[in-house]
Amino acid sequence: MAERPAVLLDHDTLPTSGVMKDQARHPALRIALLCLGFLLLAVTPLVGPIPGPGGLLTFAGGMILILRNSNWARRVFARTKRRWPRFGHYADLALRRPSFQRRRERDRLARGGAGFGDASR
Repeated sequence: MAERPAVLLDHDTLPTSGVMKDQARHPALRIALLCLGFLLLAVTPLVGPIPGPGGLLTFAGGMILILRNSNWARRVFARTKRRWPRFGHYADLALRRPSFQRRRERDRLARGGAGFGDASR
C-alpha cells in the first residue's frame, strides 16, 4: 500500500525552537488550530461591515492561530518584518511578543534610558 503524501510537511508543522518544543501540541490539534485560523480569516470580510470591531478581532485571532501553528507563516512574517520594519514594529507591539519586549528593553538600556523596573521615569 502506497503512502499518501502529507498535505502539510513535517517541517511546516513541527516545532523548531526549544520554546516551541516545550509548548508542543499534538499534530492533529496543530492542524485543527491552523484550519480554524484560516476559517477566521475567511470570515473576516463577512464580519467586517457589521458595526463594531468584529472584523478586526476575527482577523487578529486568525493571524495569531496561523502564526502559532505554522512554521511557513512564521518565515513569511519574519521576511515581511525585515522588509518593512515599521510594519514589524507595530505587529510585534500588537501581538505583545516576548522577543519584542526583550529587544525594546535591550535598546533602552543601550541608549542609557530607564528600563521597565526603574522608578526614575
